[in-house]
Amino acid sequence: MAVSTGLHYLRAKYPAMEAWQIAASGRKDYQTPEGIRVSPASPWLRTLV
Repeated sequence: MAVSTGLHYLRAKYPAMEAWQIAASGRKDYQTPEGIRVSPASPWLRTLV
């Protein structure tokens, strides 16, 4: 999955901010070298309850 260019821009402008991209499909949970966390929706949603 390609990480949003908007997240790359925000991460560069505000390096202290957490940046997440939540995917409707997929199973891979990882962090890019720029510090953007990419996660499938199901595990991420489980953390909310």
